[in-house]
Amino acid sequence: MISLNHPTNMSNLEHLGAALLRQIRYDLFQEVSSRTGPFSRSLRSRLRRLPRYVRKELVDTEYEGCSSLFIACREGNIDMVEFLIMECDANIEQRGTITYHMDETDGKLEDYTVHNVTLLCCASESGNLQIVQYLVRLGCDVNASSDTGSTPLRASCSILNAEIVQYLIENGADIHKPSSNGGTCLIDAIKSAPLCQYLISKGADVNERDAYENTALHYAVTCWSFEMVRVLLDHGADPFAKSRFGDDTLQLACIVGSQDIVEYLLSRINYSRERRAEAHMLLGSSLIHLHHGVQEVVHHWRLALNARIDGPKHIQNKSRIQPRLAFGNMVEFTTHAELDAIAWDVDALRMQGLVIQERILGIDHEFTLHRLMERGEFYKASRQYQACIELWVLTLQVRIRKHTILDSDTCKSARAIVKLMVNLLTSNELMMPKFKDVYATFQLLTSNITEIQQLLSVQPADRTQQLNYECILRCLIHLMYLLLSVAKSKIEHLLIRSSVHSLLRQNIRSVSEETLLHLSVSNTSVMKSKYFNDEEGEKRLFSNLPVTKLLLEFGAQVNAYNDTKSTPLLLASMPYNYEKEVVRTLIAYGAHLDTPNMFGDRPSSLLMKSSADDFPHGEHISLKCLCANIIIESDIPYHNNIPTALEESAAKLWRSCHRQPETREELNRQDIDTRHHVHQEQQQPAGHPDTLHTHTAVIV
Repeated sequence: MISLNHPTNMSNLEHLGAALLRQIRYDLFQEVSSRTGPFSRSLRSRLRRLPRYVRKELVDTEYEGCSSLFIACREGNIDMVEFLIMECDANIEQRGTITYHMDETDGKLEDYTVHNVTLLCCASESGNLQIVQYLVRLGCDVNASSDTGSTPLRASCSILNAEIVQYLIENGADIHKPSSNGGTCLIDAIKSAPLCQYLISKGADVNERDAYENTALHYAVTCWSFEMVRVLLDHGADPFAKSRFGDDTLQLACIVGSQDIVEYLLSRINYSRERRAEAHMLLGSSLIHLHHGVQEVVHHWRLALNARIDGPKHIQNKSRIQPRLAFGNMVEFTTHAELDAIAWDVDALRMQGLVIQERILGIDHEFTLHRLMERGEFYKASRQYQACIELWVLTLQVRIRKHTILDSDTCKSARAIVKLMVNLLTSNELMMPKFKDVYATFQLLTSNITEIQQLLSVQPADRTQQLNYECILRCLIHLMYLLLSVAKSKIEHLLIRSSVHSLLRQNIRSVSEETLLHLSVSNTSVMKSKYFNDEEGEKRLFSNLPVTKLLLEFGAQVNAYNDTKSTPLLLASMPYNYEKEVVRTLIAYGAHLDTPNMFGDRPSSLLMKSSADDFPHGEHISLKCLCANIIIESDIPYHNNIPTALEESAAKLWRSCHRQPETREELNRQDIDTRHHVHQEQQQPAGHPDTLHTHTAVIV
């Protein structure tokens, strides 16, 4: 393909008039994007007057990842497709990009993915049979895959277009070819029973699994498609096949709360008495969380108790879990009398549902964790904050053990807890977060952080994991703020100091090489996304003096560089970050005022602009340093023209401006030297000559 903005690719066209060709190219993209019929007579006439090789270069030109032919296929315009191929020799095996918009997440932000697909795949997804037939007749590969392994047949199955599916199969499309995640045509067509029956008649395997070990039957249950479940079972689908989470058909139907499918499975398949009892217990626990009526929930739990009692031998629960504080130490009922005692207490019934789900599914099952977060959200909405925090801390603990902090759901759980605690602390709520909960969250997020940094160093890097890690680091500095705010006793303060000191020894860095000290002085250190539909605005807590002092006191590198060679002082000196006491504290710990970043910005120059008369520059910047800066900034030839001491300073400053950021080892050594220098200064008596200008940048 020819890049639209790359002038060298237009070499064949220059002699024909670049301005004319740019206009034709512009009109071409305008018409394929907006017209519903053929090209205008004017554009067709202008194109036909060009040599064929020039037409081909024009129509193969890409705009935003798509050529004009690709856009015409996407829009379903057969007239334009025929013209571009027959009269302009457009490439029929070309590829382009399609944006797939997903469900809305985080309340406002819409999630989407961009994929590279073939021309025939694009036409199939547009649902235009005429274009698909035309491209196949011209010889397009019916089994060519997109970047995700999807084929034109799978694309037509996903939009449930039976005509295109039938045509592609009749012309050699491979019905068994899966995508990169194992998705099959049958799974994609699961919402249409007639289409699935047709695929099965053509040889589709009803028990084929995807990357998550799900079969088509699992997806039919998830979609609550009773008819599709019946069709698949009639054609030999295995109801006992388990997904990666350990769910077979009956268990999944109970989890999603589909009573019709559960009853159908129980009537069709000869399950054991114990399995039937467990199915009713799990179904009842799902219905209470899906806000069904209390009578409905209690009805299924009574059926479970009856199934255990009926028969020659009473069936006991296989395992009883230990009571949890997060569940209010609730114990699962075992008799009708115990059930009757809580039958009209909705909160007790919901907590029973969590206890039952943990016993049957396990605490680390995705549905159990999802229900824990949902229940916590309910407690939050009803201002029962402590109950919410306990449930969410339990969820975070399980997710970290199962997936680490790099997992997106783990990151959401951590962010939800920290945001709630911060809101409690900064709002007018009567309840304050407890130290034990804040400290437990901090310990969970930092327990294996060194290993996490090693995982992130593996290439190629996963962008989602990198973003999650960045969010966790921001959670950590918010937790430090919380810890300092809620700690009361000496023991609690000692725990804070020990934890922060241990964390700093691991030299934690973000993906952009920012330290925790960088984050503590930056106004951009916010947890942007929201969990569920929380519309509350996020209060900005940084630049934050207590957190900055805490980090500096326990070993944070005051002159550490990020990937743009910016130090914490340089970030703190930015107008939108500036806090006088934070800047003074950094300088007191040996921050260099004249260390430039890769763009030539210096804390000293930024402070002169942002702080006006608020900051006494003369106390911290020497005349020699100012002179060296002027010489370098003005590009004044200084060799043998200025005093030797000033020449040495200017030379060092020039080298600092033109070298790459130091390695971490160099920074560590530099930071230790600076701290030693500051310590010596503090020991000197006032007025001692060695104390003058001790905070001037090390380069001068």
